[in-house]
Amino acid sequence: MSEPAYLQVARDIREQIKSGQLKPGDKLPSFNALCEHYKVSGTVIRTSMILLKAEGVLDGKQGKGVYVMSPASGS
Repeated sequence: MSEPAYLQVARDIREQIKSGQLKPGDKLPSFNALCEHYKVSGTVIRTSMILLKAEGVLDGKQGKGVYVMSPASGS
């Protein structure tokens, strides 16, 4: 059984942060750009963002965008 698309997107974003490709304070691409990049629906991106925000990985600011948070603990 394959992993749901929203988990794949969330894992990819986590890996980009871990590798340093995305750094704390960086703004993620727009919602539409993420849909195009991952070739998924808005629902998949929205669910991924909710998951990553709940984990404290991302922070969304209404009308401003979604940003990478500083890690709470050094990993």
